Amino acid sequence: MALLPILTYPDPRLHKKAKPVAVVDDRVRRIVRDMAETMYDAPGVGLAATQVDVHERIVVIDVSEDKSDLLVLINPEITWKSDDTKVYEEGCLSVPGIYDEVARSSQITVRALNEKGEHYEFDAEGLLAVCVQHELDHLEGKVFVEYLSNLKQTRIKTKMRKLERQPA
Repeated sequence: MALLPILTYPDPRLHKKAKPVAVVDDRVRRIVRDMAETMYDAPGVGLAATQVDVHERIVVIDVSEDKSDLLVLINPEITWKSDDTKVYEEGCLSVPGIYDEVARSSQITVRALNEKGEHYEFDAEGLLAVCVQHELDHLEGKVFVEYLSNLKQTRIKTKMRKLERQPA
């Protein structure tokens, strides 16, 4: 397993739309393992392949307190969203140190493949629903800050570019 470098906003690669995974094989399972290790190390609760410059429809999520409930979503799609929304404060591994409120559907139904290539479906609400919607946005080339005002987006881009220029 290996830690993968996480792209940071406003890197243009974060806006690439991910392609469907054709076959769940050892290569894809290795990507899943590396993404999970990267997410846990960051630490985060979700990571989309787009964030590690792999432009395939792969997401890993673990919203459990003890980090023992890894959810692997390959070729995920939201098949139903509730009309009611809930506002959560979101952050993102690709936008470190930035948190802001985003309104998302409060309940969703998701269909995906697991790491064995098997279809499954589940309902989500609360933090899991928010996380799934956030990560699936990444697969579409959208970062959560794009839900914010133009002024906030400009300020965040400026801040992120300054951080990029600072020596590590």
